[in-house]
Amino acid sequence: MVSMPVAGFLVTKFGSRIVMLTGAIVYSGLLCLLGTVDTTWQLTMILFFYGMSGNMMNISINTQAVGVEALYQRSIMASFHGLWSVAGFTGAAIGTFMVSQDVSPLIHFISIAGLIILLACLMFPYALQNEENRQSARSGISWPDKPLLKLGIIAFCCMACEGCMFDWSGIYFRDMVKAPQQLVPLGYTAFMAMMATGRFVGDRLITRIGVKQVMVVSGCLITIGLLSAIIFPNIYVATVGFLLTGFGVSSIVPMAFGLAGKSKTMAPGLAIAAVSTVGFLGFLFGPPVIGYIAKAASLRWSFALIALFGSLIIFLSGKVKAQ
Repeated sequence: MVSMPVAGFLVTKFGSRIVMLTGAIVYSGLLCLLGTVDTTWQLTMILFFYGMSGNMMNISINTQAVGVEALYQRSIMASFHGLWSVAGFTGAAIGTFMVSQDVSPLIHFISIAGLIILLACLMFPYALQNEENRQSARSGISWPDKPLLKLGIIAFCCMACEGCMFDWSGIYFRDMVKAPQQLVPLGYTAFMAMMATGRFVGDRLITRIGVKQVMVVSGCLITIGLLSAIIFPNIYVATVGFLLTGFGVSSIVPMAFGLAGKSKTMAPGLAIAAVSTVGFLGFLFGPPVIGYIAKAASLRWSFALIALFGSLIIFLSGKVKAQ
């Protein structure tokens, strides 16, 4: 969170290409250091800088994606995020394999870091040297204007939903749906699988019917999916509801980033960083709020709040200016 505005400033000053490569190298180096820590304060300090370098990559790569999208003259941002989802599944699979083979964390992390640095260096010559910039855009760190703030709130609602599903979907299936123990992860799996799938389908939908329409449909799917799971908490309806929610969530953040990168009032890197900062507040604060509501009332009321966020996405999407 602290580093997002800084990352946006660095991208604007030095270009996303340089920041992207630097971020990849530092990110990978810090991953190796994580394999050597043996005290809590060391872990905390390295994770702090690990998060900072991760955001350098996050903002710079999304800025590159905006430039590539401009070259293609059609939506491809959702597919970029789809590959990120695939990478998450791949990392989890590699991690599971390493643990099963009793490979030490240090060896595991060095192997991954070496691979990432190699790929980054190989791909660096193909990165855009001059991504799309707006000559009239502000290049200093400043408060986002009203259109960017709307995009940030949309991203906030979406990321709050993602955080809720990451942290609470299994508990919902266990306590509300009363799923058998072996099927407790079914809701989370359905959500994640459909979210990844939706990102590869999203670009075609955006190209065909437009960004605003896809945002509205996505908000509707989130609302309908969660309300279905709340009103009919049985394993079949809840699973379908989580599938709909995953598809609804899938393309909202990519679309918000894509629109932010086309801002006429802020440089692309800064605009994406501003929307990311507001959006990640939802990811950070959403799950704890869900927990407090669940404790005070019930988990079904908590999920109803997230369904309300889906309705807010519908409302705000109608006011977004697609450029």
